[in-house]
Amino acid sequence: MGPSRDRRRRSVRLVSAVRLAGVRTSWRTLDDGDFFCPGCGGDRRFRRRTGRRRLVLLGVPVLPRGTAGPVLECAVCRGHFGPEALDHPTSDRLAAMLRHAVHTIVLAVLGAGGAEAGAAREVAVESVRAIGFPDFTEDQLLALLLAVSADSSVSMEIELHEALVPLAPHLAPGGRESLLLRGARVALADGLYGAGEREVLASVGRSLGMDAEDVDRLLAAARTPS
Repeated sequence: MGPSRDRRRRSVRLVSAVRLAGVRTSWRTLDDGDFFCPGCGGDRRFRRRTGRRRLVLLGVPVLPRGTAGPVLECAVCRGHFGPEALDHPTSDRLAAMLRHAVHTIVLAVLGAGGAEAGAAREVAVESVRAIGFPDFTEDQLLALLLAVSADSSVSMEIELHEALVPLAPHLAPGGRESLLLRGARVALADGLYGAGEREVLASVGRSLGMDAEDVDRLLAAARTPS
């Protein structure tokens, strides 16, 4: 009984000491914004915060114990996450990136050949409407193609790279394949792939981080009637 009673007493003293002394973090908000919360799994507001740790004795801060953060604090779950959480786009931002990607692919494919064919333009317009521009018209498409062709400073390969490379890490393999196939359908609407169209589609695949063999396989499959 003696040793057991001593252990209980030591446990009580330890708990009391923990209650009397500890480390407390005082947080300060730097700014706020929207992010995709890894804890909630959805778009949320965040506060970017930094903190100072202090040893607290009897509720009174007595000694500094360094800094904390910066962290992103979710306004809903109150979880703390590193700044790298901002690398994942919000759902709204991801949708905008997808719309821009399809828009750029369509213009690049048409600009490489087939813009004269009504069938190709029709498929291109349908593709753009399907990803969030329901009022997009063929006249708008032709105006964009004219503007791109008139501006010698525009390189569609660079445009594809800028639109697709930031998006690729956030897409599943099926999502990357779907983007490539959207371009393939536009190219095939007026017949077989032209050399320029094939080059553009290869650039789409590279920008999405796809192997050349996978690109060739998908483009061949797109030519086969289902």
